[in-house]
Parts: sequence; structure tokens; C-alpha cells
Amino acid sequence: MWRVVAPAALVALSIGVVACSDPGERSVVESRSGGGSPDGAALYEESCASCHGSDLRGTDKGPSHFSRVYAPDHHPDEAFRSAIANGSVAHHWDFGDMEPVPGLDGDEVEAIISYVRAQQEKHGFEPYPPS
Repeated sequence: MWRVVAPAALVALSIGVVACSDPGERSVVESRSGGGSPDGAALYEESCASCHGSDLRGTDKGPSHFSRVYAPDHHPDEAFRSAIANGSVAHHWDFGDMEPVPGLDGDEVEAIISYVRAQQEKHGFEPYPPS
């Protein structure tokens, strides 16, 4: 009898858990693994904002991504990929070297870059050096 009741109970419990969960309350990590395209804004907030700011305008730890320095004609997407994967030696700013950003796969990196580029397109660039 337990061979029939136990599996049936597990199925019922699983259905109840799924039915009671709120799909809008997924963490960034869950949304990253949930199929579909990664959320570039959420990934940026999780992986970049502590230094570059939630608004992409920089902090005391890192520069603004709206600086003219980060325009595609000066720092193309490959420069972002390299900095994320390998870190970057300070060469425009006095914030110090950038450490690599661990834990991101290729699709997530591309989502972050796409998000940054979309925000740059929307807001434009600030002069360099900053005034």
C-alpha cells in the first residue's frame, strides 16, 4: 500500500507547492535559470551596480557607464566582455583596477552589455573627463 500512497502524496504535495507559489516573486538567480532571455537590468543590478551605480552614473568605487569613454567607438562590446571576464587595469580613472566579475555565463554577459548599450542610447553620453 505504501508504494502507491507515497508517490501519490508526493505528486499532490508538488502540485500544491507550485499552485501556491507566486511566479512574480522569483529571485534574479531563479530568473536567470528559468529559460528565455536573461534579464540584463537585473543582472546589471546584481553584478555591476555596486560600483557603477544602479543608475549607471557611477559611484565612489567605479565610473559612470554614460561617460564618453564607454561609447562603442572607444570601448566596444569586446572591451566590456574582457573586463567582465578578466578584470581591467585602471587606465582612465583613479578608482583602481576592476576585478573580474565571477558567475556570469556568456548569455548573461551579452544581456548586461545590451542593457548598458540601450541605456546609453536612451540617455546619451557625458563628456570625458568629467567636470
